[in-house]
Amino acid sequence: MLWTLLALTSAFLLGFYDLLKKNSLKENAVIPVLFISSLSGALIFICLFLFSRMTGKTTAGMLFVPMVSWKEHIYFFIKSIIVGSSWILAYFAFKHLPITIASPIRASAPLWTVAGAFIIFHEKFSPLQWTGVATTMFFYYCLSFEGKKEGVHFRNNRWVLFMLISTILGAFSSLYDKFLINHFNRMAVQAYSTIYIALIFLPVILFLWYPKRANSTPFTWRITIPLIGVCLAFADFAYFYAISVPFSLISAISIIRRGSVIVAFTWGYFIFKEKNLKRKAMILTGIMLGLGMIILGSC
Repeated sequence: MLWTLLALTSAFLLGFYDLLKKNSLKENAVIPVLFISSLSGALIFICLFLFSRMTGKTTAGMLFVPMVSWKEHIYFFIKSIIVGSSWILAYFAFKHLPITIASPIRASAPLWTVAGAFIIFHEKFSPLQWTGVATTMFFYYCLSFEGKKEGVHFRNNRWVLFMLISTILGAFSSLYDKFLINHFNRMAVQAYSTIYIALIFLPVILFLWYPKRANSTPFTWRITIPLIGVCLAFADFAYFYAISVPFSLISAISIIRRGSVIVAFTWGYFIFKEKNLKRKAMILTGIMLGLGMIILGSC
């Protein structure tokens, strides 16, 4: 199915997105990396917005960014706040955690998406889904032991907490995305929310980071920093397109997208020389099995 292929494409790009983040954040200041990467993504959509104004819908085709009302802007700004908050927490976590610990935590987003659907929309879990929830949580418990071997204690590590909160916010964002796509133009959702995220981070870097930069980790320019935003723009383009396809399943799309962790695991060893990859891969397989049960139970 088209939406499945689009979700797989998004997952592949998200894997490289995580690698670019890890490389950019290594011994680097988080806030400027976050702002520059967000700005690079926003510039793409500013160009598309201008291109749409100059050429019209017929020429711009699926890249056409329409004008929207102020009420729609409010909806998109709310999404930007959710995503921006999630990113700040995730970027700090990615800086301080091994990628083979951070990525699996992030991969639990589909679990929280299903939980959100259960609570908000009163969806009922099947026996297979409950089995999937139990399986996933068991393997996350196993993952916590692997983290301890590398000095990462899940109970009292604030970076793990940051990544967990970021993941929950990301799951909520996925549910909100489905609502937005059902009511508004797909390109409008992605374009305006991406631009708003960069605008939100502008006062953060000007008034919070810049005056105190001497007391924090120095900022080092790397070419991978703007590539973060570019890679995410393409990944999200495939993601929003997938959601817009009739009868697509947001829960299934979420779990397929989190297949990006496979890319992170593959390169986590070769690039960052992280430890205990084989055991983590076995745990990851268990996590993905549990998430798969949740999705199969909803079919």
